[in-house]
Amino acid sequence: MVYTDTVDIKEGRVSKMLAGTFLGEAEKLQDTLIADRRYLHQNPGTGFDIEDTKSYVKKQLTDMGYEPMDCGRAGMIALAGGKKEGKTFLVRADMDGLPIKEEADVSFASSNGCMHACGHDMHTAMLLGAARLLKAHEDEIEGTVKLMFQPAEEIFEGSIDMIKDGLLQKPDVDAALMIHVMAGMPLPVGTVVVSAPGVSAPAADYFEIKVKGKGCHGSMPNTGIDPLNVAAHILIAVQEIHARELALGERAVLTFGTIHAGNAANVIPDSVVMGGSIRTFDDENRAYVKKRLVEIAKGVANTFRAEADVEFGSGCPTLLNDKDLAESTFAYAKELLGKKNAQSVEQLNQNGNQGGLKTAGSEDFAHVSHQVPSIMIALAAGEPDKGYQYPQHHPMVKFDEKALINGCAIYAYVAMRWLKDHK
Repeated sequence: MVYTDTVDIKEGRVSKMLAGTFLGEAEKLQDTLIADRRYLHQNPGTGFDIEDTKSYVKKQLTDMGYEPMDCGRAGMIALAGGKKEGKTFLVRADMDGLPIKEEADVSFASSNGCMHACGHDMHTAMLLGAARLLKAHEDEIEGTVKLMFQPAEEIFEGSIDMIKDGLLQKPDVDAALMIHVMAGMPLPVGTVVVSAPGVSAPAADYFEIKVKGKGCHGSMPNTGIDPLNVAAHILIAVQEIHARELALGERAVLTFGTIHAGNAANVIPDSVVMGGSIRTFDDENRAYVKKRLVEIAKGVANTFRAEADVEFGSGCPTLLNDKDLAESTFAYAKELLGKKNAQSVEQLNQNGNQGGLKTAGSEDFAHVSHQVPSIMIALAAGEPDKGYQYPQHHPMVKFDEKALINGCAIYAYVAMRWLKDHK
């Protein structure tokens, strides 16, 4: 849907021509977008092990006329524009998949034991499409658009790795945008939802607890110290944190996902290893929950004559959305897609549709958002009643490829419009 009216903006009025041009050009890229997405979907990698994906993206960018540059262990950046003085706007696509065996009924399913179950193949294909649009309009860019192709989002290590290698410098980034497709969202495919100012995704921390006991024969538990019993008490005891130690509005989720111990049913093992994750919506609660997890694990273990060591692995802070950038991005989205296809979180909440947007999933683009003004956009990519009922990270999840056009156009259009307004 092409927007057909002129729209008021900060520095005057913009005609329908630019928005219509971008959306029309994105529609002409549909076959290319689908081809890119399907190749990426069939050849996923995980974490930093995404050699095939990175090689494919680099070749596509090089063939377009870009000079892609490595950034961090497996990331890549490319620059569009730069012919006119101005600021720098960053757009991000994550490239990694998940260690999930695909069960989705699609002709281009992955067969290597990994899967793009979170839609990162969609993101990467859309940003490649945006790169084509930006190259075609390079002489019009009032500054520079920095394309960020990121690994290891699922393990919360990719963006911070790229930041440490200079992602936000040379040229210095002034604002940043990410898009995330959403399966099972009860909105028409291609609808974009612009985040409200403030936190839109919680901080995340992975943890591991190793309980050390004393192994013995299962028939003589009195001769040992049972670490499985200790682990069970720790698992129950930590529920105390959010049940009795956090106020009603202080949201937190603490989940145990793994417990590993022993090899025989009649043997009490020496140790148990438990793994899990924590999600919190502010830094104070994040620190408090981590502190109490350690105290409870060690205290419970000591009560039962055992020991417990707690280690925290990778994690990320809350994702922050800048107020001015949220407002301008929403205006640009309406220019490009029209009022029906561009929504804000506030609008959806007022209309009673927030149920499809509730999520406690974290996003390591958060590291970028703590460095420069940033915005997250959700892109509806599959309605539940049209065969897209499975959620992200499910082995049967599917994404509607019709969303690729709007995602591709939004990446490019928001970047160019923001640079024009902030030259």
